[in-house]
Amino acid sequence: MLSAPPAAPPPVAPPHIVIVGAGFGGLHAARSLAGRPVRVTIVDRHNYHSFQPLFYQVATAGLEPDAIAHAVRAVLRRAKNVDFRLGEVTGIDTAARALRFADGPPLAYDALIVAPGASTAYYGVEGAREHGWGLKSLADAVRLRAHVLGRFERYSLLGEGAGEGALTFVIVGGGATGVEMAGAFHELFRMALRHDYKTFDPSRAARIVLLEREDALLAGYPDRLRAYARRVLERRNVEVRTGAAVARVEADGVVLASGERIAAGTLVWAAGVEASPLVALLPGEKGPGGRAHVRPDLSLAADAGVFVIGDAAFVEGSGTLPQLAPVAIQQGKHAARNALRAVRGETLEPFRYRDLGSMATIGRNAAVAMLFGRVPLTGFPAWLAWVFVHLMQLVGFRNRLLVFVNWVHSYFTYDRGARLILGDGAAEGLRGPLDAPVPGRLHVRTAETL
Repeated sequence: MLSAPPAAPPPVAPPHIVIVGAGFGGLHAARSLAGRPVRVTIVDRHNYHSFQPLFYQVATAGLEPDAIAHAVRAVLRRAKNVDFRLGEVTGIDTAARALRFADGPPLAYDALIVAPGASTAYYGVEGAREHGWGLKSLADAVRLRAHVLGRFERYSLLGEGAGEGALTFVIVGGGATGVEMAGAFHELFRMALRHDYKTFDPSRAARIVLLEREDALLAGYPDRLRAYARRVLERRNVEVRTGAAVARVEADGVVLASGERIAAGTLVWAAGVEASPLVALLPGEKGPGGRAHVRPDLSLAADAGVFVIGDAAFVEGSGTLPQLAPVAIQQGKHAARNALRAVRGETLEPFRYRDLGSMATIGRNAAVAMLFGRVPLTGFPAWLAWVFVHLMQLVGFRNRLLVFVNWVHSYFTYDRGARLILGDGAAEGLRGPLDAPVPGRLHVRTAETL
């Protein structure tokens, strides 16, 4: 009698690579692993990827939130081996190789890519966290827009009775975010809001002040480009103060290190970033700004099975790379390749950053750019380059089309978006600076990507 053939061994599950963060780095890591012989899960506390370089345009009514956000599941729907989990990571157990969440069961991994983005750095300045507006999430941008528009509604109701500095908008930080925000405020006040109010002219009533503690704007750019940015902003009625360090932020103003006080109803904090609080959950030494120390191959110095990228990483031998989308994108792709090598037991390869340049827009027809780190551009050519690069970096055809149509409309009509005050922004904007804050304001303003 013939014996039965031996049972086939159970199929071996493919290695599981988990990616924390659906920003530039995390999303490009997931895309790089699509179709590979691994199982991939991307985790984020939001179900969408948002285009952070354009948050300031949402905050200044240039774009609507849905124009720069895209559902993660929709982005990765064709990647059969990539899944998404909505959740807030509360623990990283590198010994057990598992993530813990605020809700739901833990998630085991064979290799982990940590790409949580950054949070606002306040550098210990008194009152900055409590009274300054950060711009590190889409929720931050929507809330800031509601607040800014609410300030004008309050002024239309009370006039000079709204208080000293009611329409003074102070921006702290003369980097790309601060410069772009100042230029966008000018366009909002001068080109759009000036036609909305019958009792006063917003372009004359509003005051924009840009504070930078260094001697010039846009650190890292050539002097010629830095001087150009300042000239354009000043021609557009932005008060540019360099060498102006902030000593204290109050509910209704800001005090400089020199002792000068500027009364202001709004202060946008664009002075810097630090690593997401999630990085503190990782083992090992931390570098400047709370970033995790990683080897040249982007693996965590304390655990070769964990890769850290973007603003969360301090790379040995390279230090803190520029806080730009191209860095996160390139590191995301490289970390994905090295994660594959790690689960196969292969040698990891070092990361090499390819400098594609940097750019910042100052508003309509004006920008500065350093292409490939060595080709300087200013004015209209730099602005066109900025428009093209940002359109191409957006995720999804719909988002590119929405942003392009909005920009064309604004360019030819000198108008901006719908200027909607959503949520409790109307109540918040109508309050005086010394009134009690709206419940939940600080929670929403300081919300981070993860």
